[in-house]
Amino acid sequence: MGEFVAIMGMAHAPGVTGWIDACPVEDQKAIQAGYEELGRIMREARPDIIIGVGNDHLLNLPLKNPPNWRVDCSREWNGPAEFFKAWLKQPGYHVKGRPDVSEVVAREAMSSGFKVDRGENLLFDDNWSVPLWYLGYDVPILPIHMNCINPPVPEPAECIRFGRELRRIVREVLPPGLRVGLMGTGGLSHEPGGPRYFTMDSKFDRWFLELMEESDADRVVREATVERMNDAGGGGTTELLAWMVAMAAAGGTPARTVFYVASQEMRCGIGGSVWTTFA
Repeated sequence: MGEFVAIMGMAHAPGVTGWIDACPVEDQKAIQAGYEELGRIMREARPDIIIGVGNDHLLNLPLKNPPNWRVDCSREWNGPAEFFKAWLKQPGYHVKGRPDVSEVVAREAMSSGFKVDRGENLLFDDNWSVPLWYLGYDVPILPIHMNCINPPVPEPAECIRFGRELRRIVREVLPPGLRVGLMGTGGLSHEPGGPRYFTMDSKFDRWFLELMEESDADRVVREATVERMNDAGGGGTTELLAWMVAMAAAGGTPARTVFYVASQEMRCGIGGSVWTTFA
């Protein structure tokens, strides 16, 4: 069976690479140090593959009746999507996949009744491009695009169930000895293009990070509702559903908050959590 070696949740706001120099120097240092710490943790864990769960920004999933998750089974990707390069200030990168692993994850999740399909050559924007900037491009990835913003989105209970399914697949189905890193990426509070575009809800963010530290799935389902996330920032904060997948995959062990910066310039709460022990 396979094993998790690192699990983390992290924000992926485009400003992290695109316009971080607009932030106060103190915020720049805190943001970059936080991401660098997450990258160090993942590298030192020596994964054979990184599974990513992150929202689709309406680039890949259909607007009508989208799946909750789409597993990308490509052998390789070039990113970011061409029209995002200037915005992210990234020249481009190449990263390999593991179709043998991707096909197993897609098949098993479908067989277990999840609303998931498979695809190839899906486009990457800041959802993968910002985390990979710090995690590196040497480890093959398995990107799972998630519908976090096009109603109806999967409820927290379904996201936790999906995280537990990933845990089962990794530990019971994937090849023995396979070392797996997992990242849930998105959020924290933000409202892209809305009336609160240049604000975030730092009180909510800190509460959510504490929720991840506790990792009580029942409390998450009860309190971190889609409605509460939308109250903290419509059209963006529900990206935190991906963190719930990561939390559930860790099996209920507590997370450690690595960093948090409430940055108006980023137009998003920026932070990250990590699980290094797993039930």
